[in-house]
Amino acid sequence: MLRHLQREVANIKEKVILLSATVEQNVSLATKAVQNKDPELAREVVDSDYQIDQKEVEIEEDCLKILALHQPVAVDLRFLIAVLKMNNDLERIADLAVNIAEKAIFLSLRKETADPITFNEMVVKVKDMLRMSVEALVDLDIDKAKLILKMDNDVDEINREHYYIVRKLIKAGESDVNDLVHLLDVSRNLERIADHTTNIAEDIIYMISGDIIRHSGPSKEEG
Repeated sequence: MLRHLQREVANIKEKVILLSATVEQNVSLATKAVQNKDPELAREVVDSDYQIDQKEVEIEEDCLKILALHQPVAVDLRFLIAVLKMNNDLERIADLAVNIAEKAIFLSLRKETADPITFNEMVVKVKDMLRMSVEALVDLDIDKAKLILKMDNDVDEINREHYYIVRKLIKAGESDVNDLVHLLDVSRNLERIADHTTNIAEDIIYMISGDIIRHSGPSKEEG
């Protein structure tokens, strides 16, 4: 019975890793679509979201089945609880990637002018956080998970900078308001992706150590 449980747990871990990689790829495509004003790339993200939703449901059903049939305890129980929460965050990240892709489609139809804000630094940090969350899960690396918590502060600061830039431009009346709002929405969605990735890192820490650090405040600064 224990051996069968371990096989099923390993199978779920593999599915979560694959889902994480797919979600990470969609975020990468969506942000690239914004930066390159590429509507076709954006539509790839929108069209593939249904598959991610299906994978999320499948993982949830697998976890619930194991909980019902095997009644796991200790490490296995923490793993399944963490996966259920991570699974939800990954699905939300995928939805935010779709939001970004939809903004990219709108922005691709606008006149060719230089965007008043750029996303290069923000995109790199968010993608690094997602990649590191997968690595932390695979390697059970609590230090890498804690580093993700610190990186979230950097993303928050960039988002605030974008807000101030857009507010200043709107007041000055120097740019199209619709364009500015869509650009700011891209920034907000990236910031929310970072928040969900932080949730995943916190769940990995719980999985490894059993410590619940969500809402603890100083942990993000202290690492």
